[in-house]
Amino acid sequence: MAPHQAQQQAQQSAPQGGGESTVTVIVAALANLGIALAKAVAGVISGSSAMLSEAAHSVADTVTEVLLLTALKRSEKPADEDHPLGYGPERYIWALLAAVATFVGGAVFSLYDGVHTLLAGEELGDPLLSYVVLAVAFLLEGFSLRTGVRQARGEAARLDVPFRHYLRHTPDTAVKAVVLEDSAALVGLVLAAGGLLGGQLSGSGVWDALASLCIGVLLLYVAWVLGRSNAELLIGRPLPKTMRERIRRELLAVDEIEAVLELTTLVQGPQEALVAAKVDFRDVSTAAQIERACEQAERRLRELLPAIGRVYLDPTPGRAAQIAAQTPDLTPHEEAGESPPGNSPASP
Repeated sequence: MAPHQAQQQAQQSAPQGGGESTVTVIVAALANLGIALAKAVAGVISGSSAMLSEAAHSVADTVTEVLLLTALKRSEKPADEDHPLGYGPERYIWALLAAVATFVGGAVFSLYDGVHTLLAGEELGDPLLSYVVLAVAFLLEGFSLRTGVRQARGEAARLDVPFRHYLRHTPDTAVKAVVLEDSAALVGLVLAAGGLLGGQLSGSGVWDALASLCIGVLLLYVAWVLGRSNAELLIGRPLPKTMRERIRRELLAVDEIEAVLELTTLVQGPQEALVAAKVDFRDVSTAAQIERACEQAERRLRELLPAIGRVYLDPTPGRAAQIAAQTPDLTPHEEAGESPPGNSPASP
């Protein structure tokens, strides 16, 4: 399937995806909490800045998962009088805060600790405990990543799109965050192990400091990707162009609709989208026919894309009718090029 179709299909997540996302995030949160404590103890005992950076990384990931859980729960609240369009976009606010937590809690600390170690040096202790913690952390992070990837691959297979394109375009940023953060965690563990080994072989803390700096840069990238994705959805992302074209065709397939003058679409959540359109109904249509046409159009659009939760159609005169309405009626004298009576230059 072509890449541009992935974004189109990625919008069509099944409703049960919210439950899977919650399980995925909980698994990641529990794994990161235990890993953070183990890394902190190992970092203090071994004196490794890379291990302390990894501990900060895991703490940031734990905070991120808590924020993502908050996002999932609050976004599921039904629409009410104060929020008639629902709470779907609230998940992106909390997910954006999670990206900030990754930046502040993980990247900034890792970069600071790496620079501090380069300038001040460090005394290396026994790295054995650190190696054990890294090995256990690798297994736990791998299990957490496996859970997230399994969900993402299942959705990608169901929608018949490549995994990478699904992950890039899916509006389910909770799963995207888990997959990216756990992938970064595994890379960070390898970097931390490399820093420990380099310091053990050379007797210098430079390798450990470089590993800490690399971990910081890695977390900066993850925070930037997640922040950009959530900001884009908060600002308002439309449905893909190919899907908008199909929506136009479905609307025009309704007998009473003559033209679609303006079409607006908005992604409001992983399983929620809004469609609003100015449509020109046939002039001979009665009020009852227009009502039936609106119901038929809404039904066709939801069959096309079940994620469409709201459809608003605004009956609007066509372009020709608008131009005619803006042009004043001409009198017979004006049509003949004559001045109308009482308006000639000789008139008093």
